[in-house]
Amino acid sequence: MAMAWPIPELEQALNATLPGCIVEVRRTLDSTNTELMRRARSGAVSPVLLIAQHQTAGRGRLGRRWHGSPVGADDADAPLAGPWPALTFSLGMPLAPPDWSGLSLAVGVSVARALHPALGLKWPNDIWWQDRKLAGILIETAAVGDSRFVVVGVGINIAPRDPAGLSTPPAWLQELLPQIDAPAALARLAQPLAQALRLFETHGFAAFHAAFTQRDVLRERAVQLSDGVSGIAAGVDGRGALLVHTSAGMKLVNSAEVSVRPVPARRGNH
Repeated sequence: MAMAWPIPELEQALNATLPGCIVEVRRTLDSTNTELMRRARSGAVSPVLLIAQHQTAGRGRLGRRWHGSPVGADDADAPLAGPWPALTFSLGMPLAPPDWSGLSLAVGVSVARALHPALGLKWPNDIWWQDRKLAGILIETAAVGDSRFVVVGVGINIAPRDPAGLSTPPAWLQELLPQIDAPAALARLAQPLAQALRLFETHGFAAFHAAFTQRDVLRERAVQLSDGVSGIAAGVDGRGALLVHTSAGMKLVNSAEVSVRPVPARRGNH
C-alpha cells in the first residue's frame, strides 16, 4: 500500500500562516534542501513544503550525509510503499528577521514541542532523546533580490535504524509514539513550524530562549568541542550562542563550523 500523505489538509493548515504555500511529495530526490535552493536561485520563491520519501544525497550540518531513508527505485514521482523509516522534508519561504541568530534553535523548539514533551535539544541543530539523536535540522538561505529565501530541512527517524556509521546512537519516534508514521508526524509539526518561523521573523530568538533552555540537553554537562576546547556547558545567550565555562573563562560558541559533544560520565570506583 502506498503511503498516504495528507496533502490537502497540510496545505489548508499551512496557508493560514503562509498564503499560497503548496505541498509536494517526491519519491526520490538528491536532497529536499538542495532542490529548494536550486529553485530559489532560479527565482521560484513561493512558500513550499517539499517531502522526499527517499534522498540519494541527503545532507546534515558540516556537510555530513543524512542517512535517513533506504535506497529505492528511480521513478521520481510514483508513491513509495510504507511503512517508512524516516521523515525528510524541507520548508522553503521568504523570511526577513532583523537577526538570523538562533534560528536553528527556534526550529528545534518548534519540532520538539510538536512531537513529544520528552524530547530534548542539543545545540545547535539536533533533537535528542536519552542522549541519542532522533532528528536533525539543516537551515540554508539564498539571496533573492533584496530579500532572502530560507530553506528549513528536517530529518526525523521514525522507525528503528542501523547505527552503523553514525557518530551518535540513533533514537526513533516510535519509541515514544509506537503507532506514528511519517505522514502523521508531519501533520503534527508542519503548521507549528510555519508559525514558529513567522514568530522568529518578528521577535527573533528571544521568543524561544526560555523554551530552548527547558529542553537543553547539554546544560551543566561536561562537553568537548571539535576545536579542542572543553568545559561545562552553561546554556545559551540571548542570540543562541553556546556558553561554555572553560579553564580560561567563559567561551562563547556561535560558529556553525564547531561541533560539540557531551563527555561521558566517568564511573566511580567501588
